[in-house]
Amino acid sequence: MSVTSPEAHRPRRQLSIKAQQRVEGVRLLAAIVAVMWIVEIINTVDSNRLDQDGIYARSFSHLWGILTAPFIHASFQHLIGNTIPFVFMGLIIALRGAARLALVTAIVIVIGGLGTWLISPVGVPTVGASGVVFGYATYLLARGFFDRSLLELFTGAIVGVVWGAVLLASIVPHYGVSWQGHVSGAVAGVIAAWLLRRDRPKTRAEDPGSGRPVLRSLAK
Repeated sequence: MSVTSPEAHRPRRQLSIKAQQRVEGVRLLAAIVAVMWIVEIINTVDSNRLDQDGIYARSFSHLWGILTAPFIHASFQHLIGNTIPFVFMGLIIALRGAARLALVTAIVIVIGGLGTWLISPVGVPTVGASGVVFGYATYLLARGFFDRSLLELFTGAIVGVVWGAVLLASIVPHYGVSWQGHVSGAVAGVIAAWLLRRDRPKTRAEDPGSGRPVLRSLAK
């Protein structure tokens, strides 16, 4: 009679869990993009009145615009221009699961939105997901440094090669383009990478004086 050890099923179970996490992450990303497109359809039908629900600098009465602005776009051209890099970089994050994508997105929206609210010119609403795109980009660029992961550093390098020039050009002030939102989103992405960094493993070493094992951080 043959007996299968529980440890033999563990790698397969872990792969199944990771696959499920990736599927959930991709579904969440698809849902976010779908909301953006539905909102833009409604906005177009409503003569772009939703543009008024963006971020108004230092206006406490429109502070809630920080949460709505990333889902509102000035035109379909504006939406398409943001959707392509949003999906490209969001997909990389989504492969770590829906929870990771949700956390990164929430941190970038809130912190990047607050930065935009603080430094943008008064009286002009800021809308669009480009701040989140910048946040995704800098998160992917910075997480490898905080996690000390060669794979993540390599992924960040690919993002830099593919989108680096376009993103840097978008920071240069242009009429009708919120460089403040881009810079604030970029800063928020680095903060997200720092907040969500992995705990570094500990190794055991023997205390020369007592002969007892002590914990030693690999970071030291």
